[in-house]
Amino acid sequence: MRKRARRESEANSSVPLHSMSRIGNKPVAIPAGVTVTVTGSCVAVKGTKGQLSYEYLPQVTVAVEAERVVVKRIDDTPQSRARHGLTRQIIANMITGVSQGYEKQLEIIGVGYKAQAKGKSVTLNLGFSHPIEYKAPEGVEISQDEKNKNLLKICGIDKQKVGQAAADIRAMRPPEPYKGKGVRYVGEQVRRKVGKTAAKGTAAAE
Repeated sequence: MRKRARRESEANSSVPLHSMSRIGNKPVAIPAGVTVTVTGSCVAVKGTKGQLSYEYLPQVTVAVEAERVVVKRIDDTPQSRARHGLTRQIIANMITGVSQGYEKQLEIIGVGYKAQAKGKSVTLNLGFSHPIEYKAPEGVEISQDEKNKNLLKICGIDKQKVGQAAADIRAMRPPEPYKGKGVRYVGEQVRRKVGKTAAKGTAAAE
């Protein structure tokens, strides 16, 4: 009944559903200290922390209007509608990156587990027979917390690169569910399991 009522409401409305406000329709504010330049199909964003550029797809147009970036789609096909919101969000992430930057934190838990960060790379001892060296992609820095050396900070202006670098390091030894050993995001909740010995003891007690 609800779906039928919604379809009837859309049919009677003079405004099509796809014309309603979406994330792509929201202009992106340009903060102080950030410049955005559109040349052809390339958007360049420059700020205090660096510079990023992005080649957007032909289904959308990008323009700078009154200290805002406005993204519009050329038509209402599903492809254009999908690219509309995607392009707007990428540009918003670029502006945040060059003005504030992005950071992911990883925590290494386990007896004998440790890390040694050296600028663009980090050497990890995660219970294997040999240490693992990870080299960060261009534009990403890896450092250790001054007080807790098992806390890694992955920083950069590119949100995708920072997130991917953190995911790659975590994947080297994901947290296991019994003792929680491994690499996890700070604040990540790991679902724990009861070990076989504890489970047998509980069953015997019952």
